[in-house]
Amino acid sequence: MLNFTKNTDLSVSETLSLLRRAHSIANHDVTVLHELDGMQMASLFYEPSTRTRLSFASAMNALGGSTIGFESSSSASVAKGESLADTIRVASQYADLIVLRHPDISAPDIALANSSVPLINAGNGADLHPTQTLADLMTIYENKKTLSGLHLTFAGDLKYGRTVHSLVKELLRFGNFKCQIKLEILAAHQ
Repeated sequence: MLNFTKNTDLSVSETLSLLRRAHSIANHDVTVLHELDGMQMASLFYEPSTRTRLSFASAMNALGGSTIGFESSSSASVAKGESLADTIRVASQYADLIVLRHPDISAPDIALANSSVPLINAGNGADLHPTQTLADLMTIYENKKTLSGLHLTFAGDLKYGRTVHSLVKELLRFGNFKCQIKLEILAAHQ
């Protein structure tokens, strides 16, 4: 198993292969049900998350594995001053894989330098969210049947939105991509 901290960790052909496999699994491919039997995932979430954290736990359980970890840094030794590097080293001793969400853009690099097991970036600051990018690519591919030659519009938090940053960077790798960005600033009614 490889590290997945940014989308460029996979080539375009590897990304397409992974999307095809995900499509097969989504269509009830029972051959994967016990693929991760006996494996343990450490889910280390330094930021609040519902969908991302639950989707990883659900997938791990569906494939036969189990999950340990924390959903808030306040419930871990981080609250007592433990560094990210130390937390990663400890988690590496208990898990076969680490999934990390952290507010610091440099967190994946720190984690990679200290992990003895594969690492997945589940979002780092305002920088990247490569796993959400895969889910977004899957949705686009299922609806458009291609990932190249697209004309897409993005709206929302484009400055700090790591999901948009990741998706745009990844779509550029598929070529002939046109991006229209719409920025609206809405103020709360006073």
